[in-house]
Amino acid sequence: MSSTTDKVKGLANEAAGNVKQGLGKATDNEKMQAEGKAQELKGEGQQVKGDVKKTAGDAADAVKGKV
Repeated sequence: MSSTTDKVKGLANEAAGNVKQGLGKATDNEKMQAEGKAQELKGEGQQVKGDVKKTAGDAADAVKGKV
């Protein structure tokens, strides 16, 4: 998966998680709130993964350019 794909999926999971949390709060559903928080954290992790891939790719390109 590319860094951009990871970031997009991460943003989608974060957004969905935030919606779930809001619905859980509105309906006093603690399980839905917890699921939303877990999905939000998953999304944050996916975005970090995308950032790491991009940084690694940029570093590899820089090395290639010097060799």
